[in-house]
Amino acid sequence: MSDRNTIDPVAARRGADRHRPCCPRRPADARRAVERAVTGRRDTGGGGSCDADAMPDAVSDVVLVASELTTNAILHGGGITDFRVEVEGLGVRLSVCDRSHDLPVAVPPTDEWGRRRPGGRGWPIVCRLARDVRVADLPSGGKCITVLVPLS
Repeated sequence: MSDRNTIDPVAARRGADRHRPCCPRRPADARRAVERAVTGRRDTGGGGSCDADAMPDAVSDVVLVASELTTNAILHGGGITDFRVEVEGLGVRLSVCDRSHDLPVAVPPTDEWGRRRPGGRGWPIVCRLARDVRVADLPSGGKCITVLVPLS
């Protein structure tokens, strides 16, 4: 059995390939894709090292990172253009692409007058929970953020 369980790249346009799932339209779609990938790994015999029931906190971390990356792509990146999730070894590699070249930034929790501001916590959460965080420009425009979230 392969050491990797991959959900194929997601089609950028709905209906582009009927045998391939579409890009997640909501963070909930990304969360379900991550859960299916981890569960699929367990169900295909790779389960000992990647059992969702045995490490619920680690799986919750991956689900949270997927949710934050897709939310940021939708709110700040002009929409999701590609989404990939791969279970490899003791981690999950996520890639989320969007239409913007703007790099993600951490926003201070308060403004210059000391008032709490909404939002701005997603990117710091991603950086804290993930390893091997990469942001790459795409030749066709936009960017792709790829992270590895450990399952241990």
